[in-house]
Amino acid sequence: MPRIAGIDVPDKKKILFALQYIHGIGAKFAANILAEAQVDPDLRSSEVSETQLAAINAIIDSNYLVEGALRRQVQQNIQRLKDIRSYRGERHRKGLPVRGQRTKSNARTRKGRKKTVAGKKGVKAKG
Repeated sequence: MPRIAGIDVPDKKKILFALQYIHGIGAKFAANILAEAQVDPDLRSSEVSETQLAAINAIIDSNYLVEGALRRQVQQNIQRLKDIRSYRGERHRKGLPVRGQRTKSNARTRKGRKKTVAGKKGVKAKG
């Protein structure tokens, strides 16, 4: 199993798709990396030579933010929004959708399971 950017990528997949197992590298970046390293995207990752692997690793290390560093940066950006108490930061803090989605219906992924509120209907006040 070849190691690229400190991550084990699958042997039997084409290198174009194997690169996408690295957090922060999608289809476009994978294609750009392979073009820059002059590696055939149709090669299986087990067939890639050591020199080609070294070239791919060098390109990723110098040009792309991946894995732990990327996750850390995203968390710092969210924390900054919370600290300056922006609207988006408040939505993150409350666990609600951040990007303008509706919450009257749906939004269960962010809000979690339904919390039923009991005792609203049928309670009559004495007059």
